[in-house]
Amino acid sequence: MAESWVNYAERIGSDLHLELSGPGSRRAALIGALRDAVRSGRLAPGTRLPPYRSLAADLGVARNTVADAYAELVAEGWLTARQGSGTRVAERARPLHPAVPPKAPAPPSPAPPPRAHAAQRNRPTPHDLRQGTPDASAFPRSAWLASYRRALHQAPNEVFGPGDPAGRPELRAALATYLARARGVRTEPDRIVICSGFAHALRLLFHSGNGGGGRRGQILRGPLAVEAYGLPFHRELLAAEGVRTVPLPLDEHGARIDRLSRERAVLLTPAHQFPTGGPLHAERRAAVVDWAGARGAVVLEDDYDGEFRYDRRPVGALQSLDPERVILIGSVSKSLSPAVRLGWMVLPERYVGDVLAAKGEREAWASVLDQLALADLIVSGAYDRHVRRMRQRYRGRRDRLVAALAERAPHVEVSGVAAGLHAVLRLPPGTERPAVGAAVRQGVALDALAEFRHPDTDMPAHDGLVVGYATPPEHAYGAALEALCAALTPATPVSNHPSATTYQ
Repeated sequence: MAESWVNYAERIGSDLHLELSGPGSRRAALIGALRDAVRSGRLAPGTRLPPYRSLAADLGVARNTVADAYAELVAEGWLTARQGSGTRVAERARPLHPAVPPKAPAPPSPAPPPRAHAAQRNRPTPHDLRQGTPDASAFPRSAWLASYRRALHQAPNEVFGPGDPAGRPELRAALATYLARARGVRTEPDRIVICSGFAHALRLLFHSGNGGGGRRGQILRGPLAVEAYGLPFHRELLAAEGVRTVPLPLDEHGARIDRLSRERAVLLTPAHQFPTGGPLHAERRAAVVDWAGARGAVVLEDDYDGEFRYDRRPVGALQSLDPERVILIGSVSKSLSPAVRLGWMVLPERYVGDVLAAKGEREAWASVLDQLALADLIVSGAYDRHVRRMRQRYRGRRDRLVAALAERAPHVEVSGVAAGLHAVLRLPPGTERPAVGAAVRQGVALDALAEFRHPDTDMPAHDGLVVGYATPPEHAYGAALEALCAALTPATPVSNHPSATTYQ
């Protein structure tokens, strides 16, 4: 039996972000997008492109369209194709505008370590459907071990000395290539600073330098606009540094950019709004970059799960619209595991020196050996294969959740499921707390939508549940889904409120 394109892509496929727009045929649009990606340097010489069937499936075009585009670019000299080596960017294909040599960063100064954050949500539960974590049992142990061994074997002696606060050059180079290819990011390795995750990045950018409330030493200052629904932990972290957050209402097109005014910065989740779901509309993406340019402000882009999309074309990073006005922050907490404490900041040039100074003279947070292992995982292609494998698994879980709720709890509206690792279950007004209570009685741990609502927003509240369908191990997902449906099965309506719903 012929191998399916999904299995084939999982084995050797890589993600490649391309925007197919403009007049003309899909073939012409693809040729133009690939040519621009090579010309600009986003696809570096030697980069291996995805197989025909893999890229065709990702872009929603015919396989022959991709094959014809590759063939034409090979004929033009942009690409090379060799048996057994695949299709690659030609070594002589160089960007028209070479990267400007990086400026020397400002002399670093010691910085106090971030405040310790107590472990949260450790209560035991039979069925864990809380958002925020991938399936821990699916961590690619064999691939990680192989990469760790190779990295350890090949590491020069200086690796075992004090670490560079910018991060290992091997990882920064691997990330620059990967983010350009898979997320459409425009950057160079010297613009990337390694951190231990999103919270660490926020602390570096907003740390007041005097225990909170002051301004000395802060790279960015408030007020900071944030989405009306988001992680309360991030708001608490910012409040501890004296940063006032101003909520932006949300609608079906994402954050209301027109409500921005005198803020110095805005924090967004443009690829997949957290937790309500959905990308920021294209017009609003352009509008927020224009706002930042006019105000001398900056956009913080939380690219927390950009690799996981199912029913729509990939949404590229907002950073690609203006690398000097957008700080992109990402990590492997969703793609691999939050236990791998590695993240990255893709910075405008003017912030690199300040961030390095805030980190201090030595790397204090991100393991240098883990950085080398991740770099090898990316370069070897094992990271892409893992992401594709998990994308298919999580899509299957999403489909099972939607189907089960449609059959067992048709009064529940499921939203935000075109991408990501969680779903929002919209409930009838006044039923959120009873639904959470019913879930607890069924042994299900999940999050109420109200927990993510900014306390100062004037946006109308909506009842709902946030369900992390990626969290349970594969063998436990069926039982967790059954318990969730049992909790959401409607019981007898409350007599005084005929329109209300109560739960078992």
